[in-house]
Amino acid sequence: MKYLALFAFSLLSASFITSCSKNTSYTPVSPSSSILNLPDTPYNYTDINIPNHLSNNVLIGIGQNAAIDNDNTPATNTTTNDGATLGRVLFYDKNLSANGTIACASCHIPSKGFSDSSVLSIGFDIGNTRRHSMSLINARWYARGRFFWDERAASLEEQVLEPFQDPVEMGMTLAEVVANVQNQDFYPPLFANAFGSEEITSDKISKALSQFIRSIVSVSSKYDTGRATVNIPNTNFANFTTSENNGKSLFFRPKNLGGLSCIGCHATEAFINPDAGTTNNGLDLVSTDDLGVFESIANPQFLGAFKVPSLKNIELTAPYMHDGRFATLEEVVEHYNSGVQDHPNLNNALKDANGMPQRLHLTDQQIADVVNFLKTLTDTDITTDPKFSDPF
Repeated sequence: MKYLALFAFSLLSASFITSCSKNTSYTPVSPSSSILNLPDTPYNYTDINIPNHLSNNVLIGIGQNAAIDNDNTPATNTTTNDGATLGRVLFYDKNLSANGTIACASCHIPSKGFSDSSVLSIGFDIGNTRRHSMSLINARWYARGRFFWDERAASLEEQVLEPFQDPVEMGMTLAEVVANVQNQDFYPPLFANAFGSEEITSDKISKALSQFIRSIVSVSSKYDTGRATVNIPNTNFANFTTSENNGKSLFFRPKNLGGLSCIGCHATEAFINPDAGTTNNGLDLVSTDDLGVFESIANPQFLGAFKVPSLKNIELTAPYMHDGRFATLEEVVEHYNSGVQDHPNLNNALKDANGMPQRLHLTDQQIADVVNFLKTLTDTDITTDPKFSDPF
């Protein structure tokens, strides 16, 4: 109710807010004078303790490098604590949808790995989005810099503005988004803190949201803890169970040495795909209703190809794939074990020596081992950190 009252007051005071936005003198926003639950000193979003295995590469093969070498942060939008703070508020603000019911965080929920447990997310008017919500974790480490499953956005700065304007997701225009931000009295100081001016523009909204999302970097999973104690990931981790170590070995080891070569497509130790980019993983024999990246980049090689998200916190982001067709990690592993389809653009890594879709013949125990390894990539520190939580 307090929020609604303040919102109503801000609408009546629009002319006052506009005049304030021209005032270069400001007082940093304080939790005591706002409906926002923000600390007096901004949370630290910039000084991330990047472990050695993300800053130095020991993996061999195409596409293997250090995660930090794939940083897509543009020189024109480096992350600051005040910028990410503003981005956090914008990320959780439901008033930026057509009827005040949906925020960015509605489809990118921290406890769900910044994804959504629904197969298709629900928009402002109870409509379904076209694809499953992709996790935002490690978005910073994607060197191609393109976003959405079909990579239609050329940068994160471009991507963050599209959901506002989507007729199903949030149902706004950029002019309406800017106006709604201007009409809330806690925003001008936040913009001044972040950008040195209370002026509110869609460009600044884009930059602040991008700064917040790029700060969502996973460094504290069980895998990261174990990895810090060894020189190479193929060594058994003391903090892993036998099953987890066996699954890790299968994940990293090449097929010709009895492994699964998963690290080839989920490259680097951030488990992204920075070099090869989008891929077709044999979900369907032919592409019909969803043509993937081909819809945004009309090159035949992209027909049925989709972006590969980071595997960090994969345990929390069910259901899986762009259409949410798999409910469990066991189903995902079984797909790669026995279900890969011979799509014309099937990734060569998923073919056998005869050029046919791979059949791995995994035992039930090996499937369980791979799933148990994938669960070691869960980072609850990032999903429970107050600096990523709802500030309203």
